Formats: sequence, structure tokens, C-alpha cells
Amino acid sequence: MSPAAHLGPARLTLVLIWLTRVCYVAVCLTVISASLVVLGGAAYELSYRDKILPGVRAWGLDLSGMTLEEAGFALSGKFTYPTTAQFVFRAGDKTWSATPAQLGARFDLRATLSAAYSVGRPDNPFMAWLAQFDTWYFGVQVSPVVVYDEDRARAFLESIAQEVSVPTVEASLEVHETTVTTAPGQIGRQLEIDQTAAALRAQVLRLAGGEIPLTFKEIPPLILDAASQAATAQAILREPLVLSITQPLATDPGPWTIEPLALGTLLTIQRVEDGANGAHFAVGLAPDLLRVYLEAIAPQVKHQARNARFIFNDDTHQFEVVAPGEDERTLDIEASLAQIATSLAKDQHQVPLVFQTQPPEVSNSATAEQLGITELVSEQSTYFSGSSTERINNILVAAARFHGLLIPPNSTFAFDDYLGDVSLDTGFAEALIIYGGRTIRGVGGGVCQVSTTLFRAAYFGGFPIVERNSHAYRVGYYERNAPGQWNGPGLDATVFAPLVDFKFKNDLPTWLLMEVYVYPRAGRMTWKFYATGDGRQVTVAPAIVRNRVPAPDPLYEEDPALAQGEVQQVDYAAEGADVTVTRTVTRDGAVINADEAPIKTLYQPWRAIYHYGPGTEGMPPTPTPEPTPEPTPTP
Repeated sequence: MSPAAHLGPARLTLVLIWLTRVCYVAVCLTVISASLVVLGGAAYELSYRDKILPGVRAWGLDLSGMTLEEAGFALSGKFTYPTTAQFVFRAGDKTWSATPAQLGARFDLRATLSAAYSVGRPDNPFMAWLAQFDTWYFGVQVSPVVVYDEDRARAFLESIAQEVSVPTVEASLEVHETTVTTAPGQIGRQLEIDQTAAALRAQVLRLAGGEIPLTFKEIPPLILDAASQAATAQAILREPLVLSITQPLATDPGPWTIEPLALGTLLTIQRVEDGANGAHFAVGLAPDLLRVYLEAIAPQVKHQARNARFIFNDDTHQFEVVAPGEDERTLDIEASLAQIATSLAKDQHQVPLVFQTQPPEVSNSATAEQLGITELVSEQSTYFSGSSTERINNILVAAARFHGLLIPPNSTFAFDDYLGDVSLDTGFAEALIIYGGRTIRGVGGGVCQVSTTLFRAAYFGGFPIVERNSHAYRVGYYERNAPGQWNGPGLDATVFAPLVDFKFKNDLPTWLLMEVYVYPRAGRMTWKFYATGDGRQVTVAPAIVRNRVPAPDPLYEEDPALAQGEVQQVDYAAEGADVTVTRTVTRDGAVINADEAPIKTLYQPWRAIYHYGPGTEGMPPTPTPEPTPEPTPTP
């Protein structure tokens, strides 16, 4: 039971009334106290209405009770940080100094006074007396307000950067003719303005001065040093570059020498980026220019494959090598460029060219059986007794170019393809030739003896004649009598490379081997064909000679190159005529060349021509008759 339950109703009423009166009095006292506090605070505020409240200090200066004007005057004399503090910047032995004001820091007096005046004056008036009491009792420090214009600071740092920054310089490498010049690069240095400005800002915010460390960033060039590349360039230009063939043939040109001055025009210096590692100079000969040089050499060193040459041993029916085969050889330009670059990098100036090779179709190990050669299928001889030493020389030189040659089955053979260069440099001599309607001295006189003999071997062997050209007039060498040989006109063949050629076709299914023999003492040459005969039979009818025209009268010409009394015959008389020769080729009694046209030749009449020395009397002289070979010459 609660205590109130022991009281009677009357006494309970009296207690409640008493309690009510006590509470009322307490409330009234509280209201009165609060009113007194507010009135006291208002009175205190009123007394410092235009002054800074007691307890407010700024920069160590007591501003209590000062008006704004008085406080401003006092602070202006006390707070001199922007103009008296010093910042020092150092780079090596160079220093720069500046005040905060010069770096964009200024004292904001108005803002500082406003902050000092606002102390103890909150917006809530009921809390003012507490704030004012705390200010008076504990005191409040107001920090001076400093405005910092960082753009001015950065401008100051930019001016320092212009003095201390070092530009980045790339190394250089140049070549003029054979002179190589180089200059080293330079590592650049730049002031880290952002980092330096941040350090400066931190000091300004602390209203401090002192030395500010300058932060620099090094910027190395991509190429700092080109000394090694300069040494490479100097090595390339130190001596001539010599290109050669490792195993040259007798007819090969070279070696080829590129002098240093010319190398200087071929030298290139290229800047090559290495990614994160920078860059470097690549020094070498310009591939494009050097390729042009090699392309000019390529045709000179190209060598066609040459089959091995043989003779057929009539006793053993086996081959005997008379000239080894030769590989096809082609200049490998790209590989040669790489070889040159590699060699020069090793300071090697003697550089072998690189070739691609292919073996010949017929190697030295080929056998007669493999090529289907078993027997002699044609043999013809012509005679040249009475020829000059020079003409005999030319016959020997030209014949050697065909001895042992192999002709593939079902292929056309061209005389000029194997005759090659006819010149004094290749062993030929000057002898009489027919040129421009005259018989004159020229290099290679006598080669037609060789082509005529080949023509007859092909003709009497029954092989198709593809191209044949006759001499302008009948030549006595080709109409001489010999047992079993042609002794009439109409079967001569002239050549004059590259315009006039002789060609025939090997229409056999086997290879054809040619052997050529020259017997100077007997004045005879013989051409032999070896293959496997297909049973063909050849019949050549005697020449049909029509429309004979006598030779013109002799012509006598003075020749200042001859001595007085010396007479020399340079052309021989020959009658003109139309000559037709027909052959018939049969196999097993059937004609196999029915469509072949006869060999027709129109020979012009030709006069004898004599040269005599100045002052020679008794012209015309009696010409010496042309010598006649023995009926049966022997080697």
C-alpha cells in the first residue's frame, strides 16, 4: 500500500496544495535567474558593442576591449610575416630569396579583425554569456588570415627554372664524304615546379619561412652517346670495299672495288627507336643504293648451267669427259646485301658475293646409256687447205666451242648460242670475211667453215633444217672434191652473230652428241653426230645449177699499206648461179620429209680484186692460182 493510502482525504489534499506552491516558487526563481543572466549578458554585450571581447588574442597580441580600428593598428605593426619572413631557394652555388609577399602571400587585416570581433558572439543570444565567459576565462587565439596567390609563387619558380633548367640534347652523328663527326648528347634537367610549389605552400600555411628544397627531374636524351656508331662509320670508310667471287670462272669479271669516297655516298645513318630503352643510330650502307649497284653486276656474273661435255669411245661405247659440267649461277642480291652488312660490322672489307646455284641437266657422271647414245649417226668433212694461219686459228677456236656438246631430244640447236663472243679478246684473229658486198679482213674469218661443216652433218644426217643462210658468192673451200663428201655448190652455211644464224632440230627421242675435229696439216675438219639411229636413210641429189653468170673482170686497187711491187689478191672470181639441192629422207621405204623444201641458193657473180703497192709497174699482174688439196688428205 502506498504511503498516501495511510493519509486521510483531508490531509492528502493539504499535502498536494503544499507541493504545488513549492513548485511554483521554484519555477519563478528559475525564470528570474534566467532573466537576470540574459539581462547580464546583454549588458555585457552592450558594454563591448564596438569592441573586441576580453580574452581575444591574435599573433600574441591581446586585443581585449580594442575597437576594430585600434586592433587593426596594433596588428598591422605586430604581424609583419608577409614582408619580413624570408624563403631561400638553392641550386648548387646559386641561391634565390623572396618574402612571402613577393611569393603571393598577403595579410588580410579585415578578415582577421572580423574573426577577432566574432569571438564570443554566437548567433544564439542565450549561449552568448557562455561563449563570452569561456573567452574571458580561458582566452581565444585568433590566427591572422593570410591570402596566398599561388600563381605568383609559380611565376617566381618559373623564373628560377629558366636559369637552372638544362635542355635535353640528342647526340649527333654526321658524315661528309669520308669525314665522320659526332657530338655527345646532354642530359636535361627541369625544375619540378609542382613539388617545389607544394613544399612552399606548406610553409606559407604555417606562416614560416626558411629554405625550400628545389626538386629537379633529369630528362636523358634518347641517344646520349654516338661514339660507337661513329667508330663503325669510320671503320666502313677507312678502306675500299672489295666485292669478289669466291671461285671465279676464267671469264668472270671482278673484283669490284668501291672506294671510300663512293662509300661515303652510300653510307646511311638511321635513328632507330628502342622503345623504353631509348634509341640508337644504325650505321651502314644504304640497301636501296647498294642494291642498284649489285643489280648492275648481276648480269655480268650470271652463268648459265653447262652440261658436261663428252666424247663417245667407239670401242667401249662409253663416255669420256672432255669438259666438266658447270652449275647455273645467279647473284643472290638480298643475301649479298646481308653478307656485306655482316662483314662491315666485323670491319671486314673483303666480301664474297653470294650466289644461288643449280646443277646442270647432264652431270659429269652421265652415261651414254642414260642418254640413249649408242652409235655414230652422221659424219661430214670439209676442207680448208691453203687457208691463212689466221683463218686456221679461227677454225680451231670456233670448233672447240662445239666439241662434246649434247643436244636434248626434240630440241632446236642454234649455232650462235654456243659460238659466243667473236673478238680478239676471245682468241680469234683477223682473216678474210665477206661483209658489205666485199671480201675484207675482219675478226673471225673462217668461222663459216665450221658452220658449213655442221650444216652438212645435220643435212646428210636427215635432221630438219630450221634456219640456213648462204654466202653471197660461191666459196671454193666448200666445193672441193673428196671421196664420199659433197663436192658441189649449194651446201654452205654462213653465220654472223647475232643477225645470221644456223639452226637445226634434233628430232630423235634421244640426246645427240657432237664431236668436232680439226686437222690443220691436212686442211680438213670433221663433224660427227652420235645418237641412236631410228633407221632413216638420206639421199642427196646432185646440185642443179642454172642461170650461170660469168665473173666480172678483175679489179685492181692501189693500197698504200703495201710496198712498191707488192701485189695481193683479196677477192677471187666466182660465177653467179641459181643452185638447188634436194634430199630425200626415208625410213622403212617411206619418205618422212615430203614437206621439206629444196635448198635454194642465189649466188652473185664475184670479181677478183687485187691490191698493189704504190709505184708498182706491170699491172695487172698474173694472179697466183688458188691451191688445190690432195685427193685423200690425212691427219
